[in-house]
Amino acid sequence: MNFIYITPLVLACWGLAFDVSAQTAGANTSKPAAKPAKQRQAAPANSISRTEIRSTAAQMAAGIAAAEALIEPAELAIAERVHTGVMPCEMGTSVTLASDPAAPGYFDMHGKNFRFRMVPVTTATGAIRLEDRQAGAVWLQLPNKSMLMNQKIGQRMADGCMSQLQLVVAQAMKDVPPPDLLGPPAAGSVTTTRP
Repeated sequence: MNFIYITPLVLACWGLAFDVSAQTAGANTSKPAAKPAKQRQAAPANSISRTEIRSTAAQMAAGIAAAEALIEPAELAIAERVHTGVMPCEMGTSVTLASDPAAPGYFDMHGKNFRFRMVPVTTATGAIRLEDRQAGAVWLQLPNKSMLMNQKIGQRMADGCMSQLQLVVAQAMKDVPPPDLLGPPAAGSVTTTRP
């Protein structure tokens, strides 16, 4: 857009030129030429009003929200399994994860010194993964614990975070440990060999 800006100096020169032309035109009359009344400069046809700017900003925000709301069905299915709430972590830290009711599938996460906007990502392993790609944050939710990592700096920000359900699973894993897949078979177990 091209905007035309008129400075006070231009207006003064324009007024002076107008006075000179009026005096020249009025030289045949005995009355002195009167100064023209100041006229308010009309806004250029291509200028934008504040109302239009606000309207455009509101439309852009609505467009961003609409674009953000577009999530694949597989990702929405992942979002339904995400644990939310305040989750205590190791070293006395905690993470708060809340779903956004205005944008299904999106989560707001915050803790000490961080705030992220997370979205589910499909994985080959079936682990629940949320990402804030702009910040480089990754939230991994396993059955017995969750962890928050920062891929940009390559470090864990929070580890051993547990919701109430994860706490129950972790306790059950302590009480009845899963079988060691790489160790010798337990006594009384049945082994099969291929011919």
